[in-house]
Amino acid sequence: MNTPDDALDNTPPDNEETVRSDYDGAWKAALEKYFKEFLELLFPAIYNAVDWSKGYEFLDGELEKITVDAKTGRRYTDKLVKVYYQDGTEEWLLIHVEIQTSPELKGIFARRMFTYWSRLTDRYQVDVVSLAVLADTNQSYRPSSFKFSRSGTQMDFTYPIAKLTDYESETNWASLEANNNVFALLVMAQIKAKRLKGNNKNLFEFRLGLTRLLYQRGYSREQVIELFHFIGWMIRFPDALEQQLIEAVKLVEEEFKMPYINTVEQYGIKQGIEKGIEKAACNLIKQTELDDKTIAAATELSIKAVAQLRQQLKDKPAELQA
Repeated sequence: MNTPDDALDNTPPDNEETVRSDYDGAWKAALEKYFKEFLELLFPAIYNAVDWSKGYEFLDGELEKITVDAKTGRRYTDKLVKVYYQDGTEEWLLIHVEIQTSPELKGIFARRMFTYWSRLTDRYQVDVVSLAVLADTNQSYRPSSFKFSRSGTQMDFTYPIAKLTDYESETNWASLEANNNVFALLVMAQIKAKRLKGNNKNLFEFRLGLTRLLYQRGYSREQVIELFHFIGWMIRFPDALEQQLIEAVKLVEEEFKMPYINTVEQYGIKQGIEKGIEKAACNLIKQTELDDKTIAAATELSIKAVAQLRQQLKDKPAELQA
């Protein structure tokens, strides 16, 4: 598997089509699938304080009611989760993942974190803990507080952050590679997807090495396919290169005698990604007053595709809600 130093090689590949990865969709899906693993890896203190025997619940519907900022057209990855601490108290965890290539100004990001927190606490009268994952590559970008002081009025709102670039040091990268927590694999994929963006050759080698690790760890067939899915969601290739990867993975499967992934399943993965993006667009159409252009910008669909989904919702709403 490539070392962190390889991330410095950002030379563009020759005659390779660039395919945009869906970081937003990948993170949202991964947080729902591996929420416990996410907290254990990136926010261990909170993980240890939660009473997991009482379960947890995603409250994205409540979050959508207060995130009016969506009208700006900018994409955000936010999740709201209700958990119970071991002392019996109920807490709502507001998780934000900043995945933009060009991060917001610190003041804007921190103010929005405070705004969402205050809206939730005011509307629902519950305790809210805000967490931020910074997946950008700007090492100095670390907004962790929103401060206000004027004419005797003061406020200092702080929240924990997890900066993924901190894992790029040799020691921390090695700890990710050795960590059995499956979310460590997704963090590695996100880091490399950003550092090697446009360098399909090195991304191919890294993604193949990460896939090999799935087999080395002896995961079940279902786990391998799920993780292969999420990793591929973050690191996407043109169809021709994706097919080359599948052929390379077949050789790995022969080596480990684990025939898990085939072309048909990979096609299903691709279809699943596209279906997830369309579902997100449908939710925005149904639950907001955003126009087609804004929704297209938020989901990276074409304006024509959004318009078609809007018409389909009018004609066959039950079918698209499935």
